[in-house]
Amino acid sequence: MTVDKPLRADAQRKREALLATAREVAAAGGFFDLRFDDFARLAGVGTGTLYRHFPTREALAEAVYHGEVATLCDRARRLRTTLPAAEALATFLRGMVDHIAAHEGLARTLATLWADRSSALAEGSQALEQAVTDLVAAAVQAGAIRDDVGAGTVMMALHGIGAAHDRPDWRAEADGVITLVLDGLIKRGQQG
Repeated sequence: MTVDKPLRADAQRKREALLATAREVAAAGGFFDLRFDDFARLAGVGTGTLYRHFPTREALAEAVYHGEVATLCDRARRLRTTLPAAEALATFLRGMVDHIAAHEGLARTLATLWADRSSALAEGSQALEQAVTDLVAAAVQAGAIRDDVGAGTVMMALHGIGAAHDRPDWRAEADGVITLVLDGLIKRGQQG
C-alpha cells in the first residue's frame, strides 16, 4: 500500500474546489452533460490541476462517493459517542433517508458510471455497513434492541429505500420503513 504525500495547502484547496463542483453538478443531474474539462473551469482551476488530481470522470465521481461515505461514517461515530445507543441508531437511520433524498442526482450519476464496476462501490458500502454494524452493536450492548437482527438486515432496508426512490410518495414511505425497522428492532417486552 502506498501512502500519498500530503498536498500543499493550495493544492488541497483546488482539489476540494473540484470535488465541491463535481458534487453540485452530480446533484443537479448534469454530470454527463459537461465535457470533463468543464469541471476545471467551473471550479476555477486549470485543466492540468483537474487531470493531476482526477485523471478521469470516473476517478472524480469515485472521490465524491468516498467523501460522502466518509461523511456518513463520521456522523455515525459522532452519534454513537454523543447519544444513547438506540437514539443514535434511530437518528442515523432517519438521517440516511434525508441523505438519500438530498443526493438523488449523485446516486443516479454513480449508478450510471459504475454499472459494471461493482468493486468501486464495494469499499464504500463496506465502510457504511461497518458504521451501521457499530451502531447496532452498541444498541444491542445497551439492551435497547434485539440481538437476533444484524446490521445486514438494516442495510437491506436502506438499500430498498434508495432503490424505490421513484415512487410518488417516496419520502413518507421511506420514513414509514425506517419506523417499521426501528419498531422491529425493539426487544420483545419493551414495546409499548
